[in-house]
Amino acid sequence: MSHTLYYSSWNTPWGAMGALAHDAIVRIILPHDTRDKVRRALLAGTAHAREDVKPFTALIELTQAYFDGAAVDFSPVACQLSAGAFRQTVLDACRTIGYGRTESYATLARWVGNSKAARAVAGALAANPVPLVVPCHRVICSDGSCGGFSAAGGVPLKRRMLELEGHRS
Repeated sequence: MSHTLYYSSWNTPWGAMGALAHDAIVRIILPHDTRDKVRRALLAGTAHAREDVKPFTALIELTQAYFDGAAVDFSPVACQLSAGAFRQTVLDACRTIGYGRTESYATLARWVGNSKAARAVAGALAANPVPLVVPCHRVICSDGSCGGFSAAGGVPLKRRMLELEGHRS
């Protein structure tokens, strides 16, 4: 396992975004206003990181295609999550929700074995460090409304991403 932490930021059709990685992706910042804001968000709480685009080549191509409207599958992208057992189970379950599909927080709670844990599922998804790779934007309320979204851009960004994928709320 590499001890070197790498980061990069790049432009997409929706704005600048970026990622942080060791051997796998550990953090993704969705499109922001500027690459400088993305860099600051990526490096917050990080003592040392080296800028290098090479570890992110595949992710860059996928995100640019995604935000250009292509049906992209992020499942090949390796990510490294530091999560407790419940949160890890929720993130793993969420990762199976394919492009253009949505599931409710309650459904995800049933998938992880606790039908009464919809709020806990929402909390686990709010702490998702790798949106898109773990597509938490595809989890909505049982009534079809968007629910929350903790990424920069909040619910309007979530709604826009769902609309990109063909979901109408």
